[in-house]
Amino acid sequence: MITRSGFFLFGHAVKLPPKLQHALGYAPAAAMAAIILPDLVTTNGAIDINWANPKLLAGIGGGVFFLVTRHLLGTIVAGMALFTVLRLAL
Repeated sequence: MITRSGFFLFGHAVKLPPKLQHALGYAPAAAMAAIILPDLVTTNGAIDINWANPKLLAGIGGGVFFLVTRHLLGTIVAGMALFTVLRLAL
């Protein structure tokens, strides 16, 4: 626990190089992708990358929605709505 909280306890004494600080800015997005991507491309534990996978299509649609609007809550709503429609249609 001490090793994980080191930056909070001693953050004022530790100065990270600017390049490392910039790289750490991508850590949350990388962690989220590592959590979400396996769920989008698997069905019942098997890899399922095809046009009949509603989770994958809804994830792609949500990503496109976010790139166009940059609205996070709207992306969640649009992705879930698209997933529901595709799940019922496919």
